[in-house]
Amino acid sequence: MCGLSGELRFDGRTADVDAVVRMTTTMVPRGPDGVGIWASGPVAFGHRRLRIIDLSERGAQPMVDSELGLTTAFNGCIYNYQQLRDELTAAGYRFFSTSDTEVIAKAYHRWGTRCVDHFAGMFAFAVAERETGRLVLARDRLGIKPLYYAEDAERLRFASTLPALLAGGGISSDLDLVALHHYFSFHSVVPAPHTILAGVRKLPAATVRVVEPDGRHTDELYWSPSFTRGDAAGAGAAGHGTVQTAWDASWEAADWRDAIAARLRTAVRRRMVADVPVGVLLSGGLDSSLIVALLAEAGQTGLATFSVGFEAAGGESGDEFAYSDIIAEHFGTDHHQIRVPGNRLLPAVDAAVAAMSEPMVSHDCVAFYLLSQEVSRSVKVVQSGQGADEVFAGYSWYPPLADVPRDQAVDAYLSVFADRPHRDMPAMVEPSYLLERDASRDFVAAHFARAGAETSVDAALRIDSTIMLIDDPVKRVDNMTMAAGLEARTPFLDHELVELAAACPPELKLASGGKGVLKDIGRPLMPVDVIDRPKGYFPVPAIRHLHGPFLDRVRDALFDPAAKARGLYRPSWVQAMLAAPNDNRTTLGANALWQAALLEMWLQTHGVS
Repeated sequence: MCGLSGELRFDGRTADVDAVVRMTTTMVPRGPDGVGIWASGPVAFGHRRLRIIDLSERGAQPMVDSELGLTTAFNGCIYNYQQLRDELTAAGYRFFSTSDTEVIAKAYHRWGTRCVDHFAGMFAFAVAERETGRLVLARDRLGIKPLYYAEDAERLRFASTLPALLAGGGISSDLDLVALHHYFSFHSVVPAPHTILAGVRKLPAATVRVVEPDGRHTDELYWSPSFTRGDAAGAGAAGHGTVQTAWDASWEAADWRDAIAARLRTAVRRRMVADVPVGVLLSGGLDSSLIVALLAEAGQTGLATFSVGFEAAGGESGDEFAYSDIIAEHFGTDHHQIRVPGNRLLPAVDAAVAAMSEPMVSHDCVAFYLLSQEVSRSVKVVQSGQGADEVFAGYSWYPPLADVPRDQAVDAYLSVFADRPHRDMPAMVEPSYLLERDASRDFVAAHFARAGAETSVDAALRIDSTIMLIDDPVKRVDNMTMAAGLEARTPFLDHELVELAAACPPELKLASGGKGVLKDIGRPLMPVDVIDRPKGYFPVPAIRHLHGPFLDRVRDALFDPAAKARGLYRPSWVQAMLAAPNDNRTTLGANALWQAALLEMWLQTHGVS
């Protein structure tokens, strides 16, 4: 929920409240229910509120706790806030609201930066200390909630979206060349701290940053799951006060299945915590269907579910209603089948691009944008199945890695995951935007070289679930749902579930064509037609198969005066791509022309010259 922004001056001047107001104003869709601005000397916070927990004005933000000398701005949800509130009350703290925001403030006062170890949820927050002038920024373990920042010698600004920082002013329009290399290598994923703009960074997931009044700062990574089995029960996770979810080295397949099922039940139940109704985005795939099944098992009735579909194109179907209907009928949900006519799709492309904090090439963005606009008319909160593929090995590139020696994992992973090899970049991009080194391979190699991942599959799952997932599917869902004032919750990214899945033997996850342990959990709960179906996606065929007005939109972006002035792509490459717009595919089958055009569309939409 919500959007936050702020500024901390290092130069002795008072905070630029007007800039904070501008940043906050850009995030109205994230928080349509209220606005707050707070300033005190060198620091100022802004906040847009989506009312989910404590609907009263007592839950408004920025939240000032005069007794403790703390001001808090928060985006997200702490699912165990009621238990923490009870614990803090027993320790002598007095509460003036029933919000999870106040729990963050009290928890920070009691435990300092280690408060994050106590939180089960998704969050990005800022806490200002009145007495010391210190600022603390933190982001949840899986990076579900975003936090961008821009810093120079005079001040630090931060916000829930990158466009908010642009609205604040003073951001360089230079492209980050490392980020650009990642964009074209990892289907638009740009791992933290980079963003596509050299002047903007993002706080990495599972990180707490403490900023002193003079600008000095320290970062701490407080959580990192272990992808090892070892000889002892319950492997550790990095970070003081963090313990990997317990398991036993003697476990067999049934033990892992039962333990993961129990964790998943807890994760789904946690995400029903709200003072408003909670629905489910039901794609018809295994993951969202399993959420519905577990809610039904727990006695949930009248559950609102939502599916979206588009017109077919290029011989590809545009919906999976056949599967979502099976689940909706089986569990008797209040199902909403949203059919998007062709004339709504092209305007939605531009609206989705405008909602992106960073350029994201997946056509799922448009599907999520349109779905969210419709769903938000009915509910404010939904559960979604994102993350299951990365956590439980659902993608096609994992099985080929099963027999690859650990010391050969980097090249094997890139051969099935990277969009194009480094050597192909010069034919595409002008020399001034090229790097001599293969920055993306270097990044993967450094990540794979870290201890804590036993096999090649473990290493691939680790980078996907802690890096690639955050800056594609998770960011996509956050951006597109929050553009409609809709909060999406992802039970497959419950940190305790992720810890247990990380330790689970890869062969159990790879079984049955991928996500084998989840399929075993689902078999007694729901129709097998959904469990054993081919893997599906949110299909938007008109973008995968560019023609007509969609191809015209791509051509307009690539020949726009701003694109010509930027000079990013080689003209010969652009002409060749436009001559055969659907013939050039990335390693994973995405439209390479769309990837190139989407970046220009985003830069132009957000006024980056």
